[in-house]
Amino acid sequence: MAKLPLIVGLGGINAAGRSSGFHSYKLMIADVLSDDVMQSTWQDLARRMGLSDDGAITEDIITAIKAGTCVRRIHSFDPDNLLYQYKANLNSADDQITFTLRKSKLPNHIPSNWQVDIQGAKAVITVMGNLDALVEGRVAFPVSSGGNIPTGFEPSKLYNSRFHPRGLSLTVYGASDALNSLGFEWNEVLRHIRPDEVSVYAGSGLAQIDDNSLGGMIAAHLTGGRVSSKMMALSFAEMPADFINGYVINSIGATGTNMGACATFLYNLRQGMHDIQHGKAKVVIVGNAEAPVEPEIMEGFRVMGALAEDEQLKTLDGIDSVDNRRACRPFSSNAGFTMAESAQFVVLMNDELALELGANIYGSVADVFVNADANKKSISAPGVGNYVTVAKAAALAKAILGEEGVKQTFVQAHGTGTPQNRVTESHILNEVAKTFGIESWPVAAIKSYVGHSMSAAAGDQLVASLGVWQYGWLPAINTIDHIADDVHCSNLNILMEHTYAGEYGQNYKAVILNAKGFGGNNASGLVLSPQQTIAMLTAKYGNDAMAVYQTRNQAVKAVTSSNDVNACQGQETIRYQFGEAVMDEHSVTITPDAIKLSEFEHAIVLNSVNPYADYN
Repeated sequence: MAKLPLIVGLGGINAAGRSSGFHSYKLMIADVLSDDVMQSTWQDLARRMGLSDDGAITEDIITAIKAGTCVRRIHSFDPDNLLYQYKANLNSADDQITFTLRKSKLPNHIPSNWQVDIQGAKAVITVMGNLDALVEGRVAFPVSSGGNIPTGFEPSKLYNSRFHPRGLSLTVYGASDALNSLGFEWNEVLRHIRPDEVSVYAGSGLAQIDDNSLGGMIAAHLTGGRVSSKMMALSFAEMPADFINGYVINSIGATGTNMGACATFLYNLRQGMHDIQHGKAKVVIVGNAEAPVEPEIMEGFRVMGALAEDEQLKTLDGIDSVDNRRACRPFSSNAGFTMAESAQFVVLMNDELALELGANIYGSVADVFVNADANKKSISAPGVGNYVTVAKAAALAKAILGEEGVKQTFVQAHGTGTPQNRVTESHILNEVAKTFGIESWPVAAIKSYVGHSMSAAAGDQLVASLGVWQYGWLPAINTIDHIADDVHCSNLNILMEHTYAGEYGQNYKAVILNAKGFGGNNASGLVLSPQQTIAMLTAKYGNDAMAVYQTRNQAVKAVTSSNDVNACQGQETIRYQFGEAVMDEHSVTITPDAIKLSEFEHAIVLNSVNPYADYN
């Protein structure tokens, strides 16, 4: 019997704010929560955004918070003043062009029509005839909407970041936030497990792409920049996992990333789930960090016709100005998706260890289904694979929850805000709803709040879904006023208003997270509510064991709450341990039965059983 992977920690940051404490989720449904409940979220964002030093919250500060969060005008670059270089062929009336360079910048091969006069450290060049050159210009980028993290917040300033790419700074912050949500120190976890009973599956679908990594490295020779020794090393897509292992948790366990375009978070969640189900690990950190709000990356998607351009949005609204906050409009009249940045991480734990530690139980991962699209005419076009993944997830929900229980689920749609997605995904969800007798399946689509963070997108969906079981509301698609005519919704309730889900979301026992990625990378995950998870654990372990767990959990909850209060006051712990507890060849002791590492309490047991004995 497979072990049930429990979600015991969550953390990160996206356009709506911090994940632990469910603050990003709370911002989405702020208009239905009380002032008392929202106070900590306003304080957290006000300090994070540099709007309040003393924690005092005024209406003006709340207005500024709302203006600087969620999908809005891009602030990571200026869309109205983007550097662009044009090829030009220069000439003058007398066929001579003169300019000056530093002597060290002279080309290795002097063109035949150059005359060079060395004057100390500089060189005066006279060109006889024409000169090919790049001329600097400034252009307005056609897309001005994006999902940047809250304005004014820079994770790299919270630790010694040493020119880290933005995606890796988001990683360090997000992983730290997830660990702070545990309610006990990481070293306490290590005291209960062997050092190889940890896995980390984390990455970025687009790799590290800013000026401190791949982007700067590729552009350096054309822009006069310099390639540093870090750029190539820090650009790899699995680097978020490497940073967590090497600088955050000191892990020697299994590691890597399983990439699947926009479904990547669910791919990693599936890998982590398998490790726990099959006893390969007792604790797994799963996540993704993406920082793609870069003009070069956005231009690549724009020319594909994938992004919502300003002129298209103006046309939709019939106005002369662009409404950046409504750029992403899932299942309505829309024009394309909205690029966003995010880092989202969850900590999974097997049930035995979670009960032993008294860990918080935010939910559990029943399964994640991944299927490709088979043959297709266009590699980026949707196909049949997502029908399979959603149907499998719904079938498993029915198997676990019963014929009526499957109707007590909701969907976090991929919901990109593209014309193609609104048709294809709605048809998939509608057909599955019909098949399983669901008459009005609630469908949320939180990209309307935070945009599309590519590999981290399903992480955004998961964190928002777990929030439903804390505060009891399904978030509406806040940017739409109608459902498009070509959307299939006879058996769907595409949420245009916040919908009450019962106290602690008790009306819903599970959520299906859906992701459709470029290239035919489809994934659907079934995540069970904390209430359903506790009920299943009680059935397995009995009331007495669960009573002991509840007692242990009270102290853990108190620490989690204290950590959240500290973070809201700007006093959170960033876990970045560069150069600490480093091991080398002198730190390893090997015997035929085990490996002992100097920095770990427990030894790693070496397998002495032939797993293929039946073949002998």
